[in-house]
Amino acid sequence: MGADIYFDQGCGRCPLMGTPSCKVVPWNGVLIALRAVILSSALEEQLKWGAPCYTIHGKNVLMLSALKDKVVVSFFKGALLTDPKGLLVKPGPNSQAARYLVFASLADVEKLSRTLLDYIEEAVKLEISGAKIEFQDQRNAPYPTFLTDYFASNPELAEAFARLTPGRQRSYLMHFQSAKQAATQLRRIQQCTPKILMGKGWQEY
Repeated sequence: MGADIYFDQGCGRCPLMGTPSCKVVPWNGVLIALRAVILSSALEEQLKWGAPCYTIHGKNVLMLSALKDKVVVSFFKGALLTDPKGLLVKPGPNSQAARYLVFASLADVEKLSRTLLDYIEEAVKLEISGAKIEFQDQRNAPYPTFLTDYFASNPELAEAFARLTPGRQRSYLMHFQSAKQAATQLRRIQQCTPKILMGKGWQEY
């Protein structure tokens, strides 16, 4: 079934999956239209972190996600795109890698479909070339790669994390990074998501 389950039932990150209250439901038309545009490129579709992820030669290029008030196409290495029209948005002030395009209607999809394909073409070339994000301070990159990848699949969480105080952010980062296994890191992020969305720190109740 692959990513079909996302379009049919939602991301599964909350108990609303498969119900009319799931935030994916109101955006289904926009999501399906964007899916068609993306799949007309060289990218392949997979389901990662509960949302459609599009790859080239197994490498992550972009995610398609529904938020409460918009749909976003998140480029993992969006900071490297030239973005001549200035359309890309940073998930948060500390984001040095991901950038996303915002779509609020089917009209937006029609208007920006050519632009989206141009951005995808550039992103694919960057990925094939092996281009990497050069963090301002490689020893102290704001977020570890596994977290920025997850943020690309969940821009709402990325925005909420960016709004946290520096102290709250540090406590979460220490908690996430102390896990050595990828599965444990992912589980910790998912467990902490409700608190982050509420603006609370890791040890706050």
